[in-house]
Amino acid sequence: MSEKMKLGKVISNGIVTENPTFRLVLGTCPTLAVTTSAINGLGMGAAATFVLICSNLVISLLRNFIPDKVRIPAFIVVICTFVTMVQLLMQAFIPSLYDALGIFIPLIVVNCIILARAEAFASKNGPVASACDGLGMGIGFTVALVILGSIRELIGNGSIFGMNVLGASYEPMLLIVLASGGFLTYGLMLGLFNLIVKKSEDKKKRKEAEAA
Repeated sequence: MSEKMKLGKVISNGIVTENPTFRLVLGTCPTLAVTTSAINGLGMGAAATFVLICSNLVISLLRNFIPDKVRIPAFIVVICTFVTMVQLLMQAFIPSLYDALGIFIPLIVVNCIILARAEAFASKNGPVASACDGLGMGIGFTVALVILGSIRELIGNGSIFGMNVLGASYEPMLLIVLASGGFLTYGLMLGLFNLIVKKSEDKKKRKEAEAA
């Protein structure tokens, strides 16, 4: 397998096969909390993607210099640096989104997805592959948040990205915007995503068996 194909597989792995939200079920707190609207989901996803790419890259470059006994604290310091950068940039240039996401921006530091990729991938692989892993996981996380945010915003308010699409006569189902609606939407999407992936994997296995 060529290097480009390997990197492509690493990226697609984070988007589909090991999607952090729908397959690994990581980072559920921000997933449920910020997906009251599509724009909030996009903002959180973009921030987490930036941190994932940058922290994976730096941790991979430093992996041979970080002693095993302090690797987790070292990872957190690296991650915290990039989270602080994101926090200051959002506060300066998009304060409305920063206020909407609130405490969940600084909490990216201890997001299970970020720490898991640092420990499971970046600390064991080269910088290019690690950056691609961060990109794939970030895109997968962002797509999941935007899907959940769009569904909840559409049903709860009749709009997507703040644009009214169901008209003034639509009666909003505010339950979907609340925490209970978040759990319900997440559970349904989790089941649907896994069903689609399982069917796709079964189909691929049948084709491989037929070819053999």
